[in-house]
Amino acid sequence: MELADEIVINAPKDRVYAALNDPEILQQCIPGCEELIKHSDNELEAKVVLKVGPVKAKFSGDVVLDTTGAPDAFSLTGKGNGGAAGHAKGGADVTLTADGDTTILRYEAKAEIGGKLAQLGSRLIQSTAKKLAAKFFKSFADVMDQEPVA
Repeated sequence: MELADEIVINAPKDRVYAALNDPEILQQCIPGCEELIKHSDNELEAKVVLKVGPVKAKFSGDVVLDTTGAPDAFSLTGKGNGGAAGHAKGGADVTLTADGDTTILRYEAKAEIGGKLAQLGSRLIQSTAKKLAAKFFKSFADVMDQEPVA
């Protein structure tokens, strides 16, 4: 499964990049996120509860950031286990482009799922993934609008 989108965020690029690396902000924005622990500058652990169609699962997983191209670009890879519901792994490439006082955030993500979730059908999985991504970026844009300019 692949997803790609672009969103304009009403904040300068350095603030957007800093927020994308702030576990407290990410936890607020990730749908169903119960806990987000930063183990190092490039390793995070997440606990997320998601409902996909009839399947509700609690996932715990690890995310690794590659900030080689920062602050213009970075990538992340992760894998999570939802017990009987299944498992997921994937990654995303994110680019940030300054546009005056705003930032254009583009992402391309890929994911693979297995277990009960994989049996739900690709259309349901794809539409749920799009909704979750849209919800994350809407929440993130809202948080960035509320954050005071440093």
